[in-house]
Amino acid sequence: MLERIQETASFLKEKMHTRPETAIILGTGLGSLADEITDKYEIPYEQIPYFPVSTVEGHKGKLIFGKLGQKDIMAMQGRFHYYEGYTMQQVTFPVRVMRELGIKTLFVSNAAGGMHPDFEIGDLMIITDHINFFPEHPLHGKNIPYGPRFPDMSEAYDRDLIRKADAIAAGRGIKVQHGVYVGTQGPTFETPAEYRMYRILGGDAVGMSTVPEVIVANHCGIRVFGISVITDLGVEGKIVEVSHEEVQKAADAAQPKMAEIMRELINQA
Repeated sequence: MLERIQETASFLKEKMHTRPETAIILGTGLGSLADEITDKYEIPYEQIPYFPVSTVEGHKGKLIFGKLGQKDIMAMQGRFHYYEGYTMQQVTFPVRVMRELGIKTLFVSNAAGGMHPDFEIGDLMIITDHINFFPEHPLHGKNIPYGPRFPDMSEAYDRDLIRKADAIAAGRGIKVQHGVYVGTQGPTFETPAEYRMYRILGGDAVGMSTVPEVIVANHCGIRVFGISVITDLGVEGKIVEVSHEEVQKAADAAQPKMAEIMRELINQA
């Protein structure tokens, strides 16, 4: 595994003419941020050694390098999900490559079903913690010497970045929620009983990504900021049939607010 990570990083370094320390996973709700990257150059996933290929609608599948404001950045336009049939090592492979490339801060976004009774569709939830319900752990197996065998997860989401995001949102009059994200394998949306269970356990929103990437980033010593757009509701009395298209539509509507927070936060990080 380590040899593959280093081989991929070496391939990318030969293509790169910037040296970013900031990376973004442009999940659901942040796709439009790619349009704001200047001085950009792109590498399709299929050209990158050992990279999986994103198969989900709305996930384009390329690495983008360039500037966001004054900050050199690296962005993944499209992520990999466990439900696509990839192993956890494949899902999180790009994060380990980021570490080899010198990334120090990772920003992630996702779409999630809101379970907190105060949440509404279109809300932005800054992730303060998570609960891991994936059946396979991304650090399972031989420890890659980027971090300890038993990494601490007491601050999986960087508190300083959360404070800065709150200040940015307040200054721009953007409503944000805080909450715990529950990561599940998918690809089904939750049943009402599952929503109730996750809520009882302390979850505020549930989705099918992010947690594996955040675990590996923490193991690699990369600080993390995560944000969810609430695209459907798992609140009793508000649960309705939901489709991927409806989730994408709700995420698209929330994109300008999420992008505004992320753009400024990235430049302050």
